[in-house]
Amino acid sequence: MVFLAVDIGGTFTDLIAFDEVTQRIRHAKSLTTPRDPVDGIIDCIRKSGVDPAACDNLIHGSTTAINTLIERKGAKVGLLVTRGTRDIYFIGRGNRPEAYNLFFHRPEPLVPRRRVLEVAERMYASGEIREAIDEASVRAACEELARDGVDAVAICFLHAYANPEHERIAGKIVEAALPGAYVSLSHEILREYREYERTSTTVVNSYIGPKVGGYVRSLQSRLREIGFDGELAIMQSNGGVMPPEAAIKRPVMMMESGPVGGIIASAEVGRALGYENVVSFDMGGTTAKASLVQGGEPSMAEGYFVGGYANGHPVMVPVVDVVEVGAGGGSIAWIDEVGALKVGPQSAGADPGPIAYSRGGTEPSITDANVILGRIGTDDFLGGEMRLDRAAAAKGMEQRIAGPLGMTVHQAARDVIQIAIAKMSLAVREVSVEKGYDPRDFVMVASGGAGPPHAVAIARELHIPLVIIPVFPSHFSAVGMLMADERHDFTRTFYAELASADFAALRRIHDEMVVESKRLMSSGKEVTHQVLFDLRYVGQEFTLPVPVSLEQLAAADRNGIRSAFNALHEQRYAHHAKDEPLEIINVRLVALGRRPKLALPALPTSSDIAPRERRPVYFDDQDGAVDCPVYARDALPPGARIAGPALISEYGSTTVIFPQDSMVVAPTGELLITLGGR
Repeated sequence: MVFLAVDIGGTFTDLIAFDEVTQRIRHAKSLTTPRDPVDGIIDCIRKSGVDPAACDNLIHGSTTAINTLIERKGAKVGLLVTRGTRDIYFIGRGNRPEAYNLFFHRPEPLVPRRRVLEVAERMYASGEIREAIDEASVRAACEELARDGVDAVAICFLHAYANPEHERIAGKIVEAALPGAYVSLSHEILREYREYERTSTTVVNSYIGPKVGGYVRSLQSRLREIGFDGELAIMQSNGGVMPPEAAIKRPVMMMESGPVGGIIASAEVGRALGYENVVSFDMGGTTAKASLVQGGEPSMAEGYFVGGYANGHPVMVPVVDVVEVGAGGGSIAWIDEVGALKVGPQSAGADPGPIAYSRGGTEPSITDANVILGRIGTDDFLGGEMRLDRAAAAKGMEQRIAGPLGMTVHQAARDVIQIAIAKMSLAVREVSVEKGYDPRDFVMVASGGAGPPHAVAIARELHIPLVIIPVFPSHFSAVGMLMADERHDFTRTFYAELASADFAALRRIHDEMVVESKRLMSSGKEVTHQVLFDLRYVGQEFTLPVPVSLEQLAAADRNGIRSAFNALHEQRYAHHAKDEPLEIINVRLVALGRRPKLALPALPTSSDIAPRERRPVYFDDQDGAVDCPVYARDALPPGARIAGPALISEYGSTTVIFPQDSMVVAPTGELLITLGGR
């Protein structure tokens, strides 16, 4: 079989192809084409030399969903709600994330109040019908939305998570009255209480649905045109893949479609090398992402805020727990109104790109700073496909940063890098220290085109002892997509104290979700299921997800479940209350369809470990340049040892090894960098 994975980033589109029979790997990288991202995919396939007709499987990760929301380029949405709940979406929560920010404002709703219409219906939280749905009120709402010219409709009725019957009826009426409109029903996306978050998630799904659906259909069509007739799968935010039909219906599951591939691959690489606790760090052209892998499994969150906690839109779906900051290779350095040097979050992106790309960019970026410092070469970028202009980068840094701040160009470039390192270190702290984990107990797997140049400096800030640079670091998210299983998540709210909970009812809910998962799962896959209970002490607001075995569920093992919760609470918050009563809030089911695990072969290497060249390179603690050796990665055999300072160049990235650090090549080709003195 031939497997193909394509990841679209903010600057580059990456492709990895693996032939299971010949064990041959091909890779390609093209500038992302924002106007039509499919063009970049087709260009990557062409550059790789892969015959699309020979590919059995293509996995795709894209930023289309999240970009549509962040850039507010989605559909014109109408929202139908239960009579009396029209303002839930606008009131939101009473918390104020930035208490001392006088200019703080809540996120602007995606639906104006005039397009939020009430329907006469009512359910109890138990699922019993209090007031039958008035179908005439649904039709009247449809007539008003038709006059307003909506493209999509979100339907979110009170307590539909307990009984979705009224939403189903309303959905059929809307589809008949507004043919062509994209329709989202809250119970098909999220069967969980918390009305504001459920409403927001449903609205987001409808807001991005038409554009994402059009993109997925366009991708299918264009791939057929070039001869691809295999199975297409879309990467989800939860670390699994789903068929295109599921992506079109639930595009909200694609929000972090791109970055999670690298996290899946980090877990696999760490496990293969004997490290189950890993900090996954991915720095691309636009952003840097950090996530934690514990016991070989990526950390999960049951929801997050797209655009940030302070003023983002809540999306309550399972997602690999990622912290993202605006510090990528293309992030722009600038001086604020009080004369302070800043870096990002705005990015030069793929067009025009950093100054050194010679594509019209005029704002100095992190990439330009690395080129000025000699850490990125001008002749071997992308294997020599793109020559970089160091003189132009230096001139831009002088005009925009160094001159106004009264420093040399090299000092300005070092300061730009240091600010970026500080921002990215905070992201790693957020997924580790702030969650109760000591970074010294983890290793870092660094990926992305801009990850290897900065990973060692970030690790030193946090006392992480070992940095792993995997094979194909600049294509690592695509590599991870080849390793991902098909995954579907299900949730049911079930409110009861653990001590008195009806475990027979819990088993029935489990069985219903298993049946539902089998309907969604692609055929021919080995399927496994994992059950989790969302638990909390009585009186708490938020929960912790606790894995529950099928044996515990069948035996109603309350004591075992309680012990697991207490241990998790102790680990997360450094205390637990063993005598306090617990309550169940939600039951979750994770369905995994196992895909073949790919064992990527080691790259062919030679025995020549002499430097390919030497060039002057500036390091953080050096006043002047160091005559630094530059090695070609594909010439380093397993077991090769190199002491810093040194650069290791490869297609798509350059690894920077600082003075006092040392590197050894693993038997499977990874670079293992041990940090020396601070």
